[in-house]
Amino acid sequence: MRRYIDCDNNFNQISQQKPYCWIDISDPDQDDCRFLTEQMSMPQDFLEDIADRDELPRIETSGDWLLVIVRIPVRDSGDGTPFSTAPLGLVIHKNTMVSIHYNEYSFIDDTLLILRRKGIKIRNHIDLALHIIFSSTDWFLKYLRQINFSVETAEKKLGSSIENSDLIQLRDIQKTLVYFNTAIRGNQVMTDRLKSLYQEKDSLDVELLEDLVIELKQAFNTVNVYTEILNATMDSYTSIISNNLNVIMKRMTSFSIALMIPTLIASFYGMNVRNGSESAPLAFIAIISVSILMSAVCLAWFRKIRWF
Repeated sequence: MRRYIDCDNNFNQISQQKPYCWIDISDPDQDDCRFLTEQMSMPQDFLEDIADRDELPRIETSGDWLLVIVRIPVRDSGDGTPFSTAPLGLVIHKNTMVSIHYNEYSFIDDTLLILRRKGIKIRNHIDLALHIIFSSTDWFLKYLRQINFSVETAEKKLGSSIENSDLIQLRDIQKTLVYFNTAIRGNQVMTDRLKSLYQEKDSLDVELLEDLVIELKQAFNTVNVYTEILNATMDSYTSIISNNLNVIMKRMTSFSIALMIPTLIASFYGMNVRNGSESAPLAFIAIISVSILMSAVCLAWFRKIRWF
């Protein structure tokens, strides 16, 4: 889907392309690709790089064309993790900027809503790219708050009973934090590169850039804190599971030893040899009583030494 956004008119959608407009393309089809490569003469390798889901944040230039790839958070990655990241391509050429993405269609809508609500005016498309990167950082922080809530919920469940599903949920969240950590760090490096390329040309909003750097650092630190907390939580539950297994094994061993005593007595009296109690009328009851008494004494002793 292709749409045109007027950057000079409060970022409202327009029906056709005009100078200094923003072209947003989601899930580009063959018609969109022909429009970009034939009508706009965009380098073909730019489209191929953006289509690569594993593409890292970076900046590339080709003649008058500038490609900025930033990774944004997305829901339902398809591998079981609640969130992942995907590339968003920002292609700038003279008086036009094109955003190309294959995931998270609501991200651009949310960015437009923020730009309209704040009444932001941009000087050039580099500043617009900074605003989009800033919005992606806000999304990282928003999803991190949801991840923190999910971890707290899983911890409450694990406090009462440890289920495999809860541990798997924590493992998937752990993978999400790794994706976020890598993406945010890559966005930081890409932003530093953008700063070094354009700050001397007075093409960047310095105040916006400083706010973006601070926001990226906050997101990066938040990811690291949540990662450390989750790692500590996983280690704690691993220790709990191991301790519970040890307790169960001790109890089973205690009962096995207690049951071995009557088994040993029964084995002695079951031999085909005379032992002097064959004709005693209460021999069977006596043997059973002694076996139960000795097993009870054994269990009482294990209880005293806190084996179970």
